[in-house]
Amino acid sequence: MTRENIRTPDGGTIELFSTGAELASAGSGVVVVPPSMVTAADYTKFAQKLSAALGRPVHTFNRRGRGSSSPQPEDYTLDVDIRDLDTVMKHTSSTDVFGHSFGGAVALHAARTLPVERLAVYDPAVSVNGSVTADWIVEYERAIAAKDDDRALAVIQRGLEAGGAFSSRMPLSMLTLANKLTAGTTEGKQQRELMRTGVREIKAIIAADMPAEPFQALPLETLIVVGEKSPAYFGIACGQIHDVLSGSSYTILPGFGHDGAIKAPDKLIKELSDFFAG
Repeated sequence: MTRENIRTPDGGTIELFSTGAELASAGSGVVVVPPSMVTAADYTKFAQKLSAALGRPVHTFNRRGRGSSSPQPEDYTLDVDIRDLDTVMKHTSSTDVFGHSFGGAVALHAARTLPVERLAVYDPAVSVNGSVTADWIVEYERAIAAKDDDRALAVIQRGLEAGGAFSSRMPLSMLTLANKLTAGTTEGKQQRELMRTGVREIKAIIAADMPAEPFQALPLETLIVVGEKSPAYFGIACGQIHDVLSGSSYTILPGFGHDGAIKAPDKLIKELSDFFAG
């Protein structure tokens, strides 16, 4: 894996990681757009397996507010990530894109205007006809104002059903206690560092809500994958996009939830490598 910092047209910096860079002569790479509250490092296993299966490079990057990439602007909108994805695609000469969760929402909106040839998404957190709501943000902001990061994180986890149906039904006090106990772990620290950028991104998703019809501008070859155990709201938006996009493929990854892409199961890697191989 190689690492480099690349410049954006607005003077910012994007931290880029390339797996299988020595395979560049085999064809353009696949750019991976990661979700909220994770970093490019969380996709190392995924990138390695997909690159090996494809025999082509796979590029992951830290979106703004992560690693050595520029901070996320206070007036953040999805356009920031769309422009950054455009920069990464041009720098790597890549035309295939994979997006997961919030990264899937960025990819879906971006592929309506960027030169994406093949697009695959897993549980894209895109809002279609109001499919994504976040009434819990008010409670989150109260916890932030009280400087109670453990409770603020618990509100996010329950609101997004991030830990599955079980955690979404847990009392907030129990989730808060669990977060206190994991505050010193690598994952706990990362979630606290990224939760403010994550909530800003959720607000941007809701602000970009639209009907399904504009997604007809997506590439003809679009693959939509939803985890069997993922929260239902992912499937609601994906189903609407699939209905209007005549060339899309829609599939369910059995046995996996929202973190299925990070776990990089062989079944998902096989499906993606077959798709990106054309």
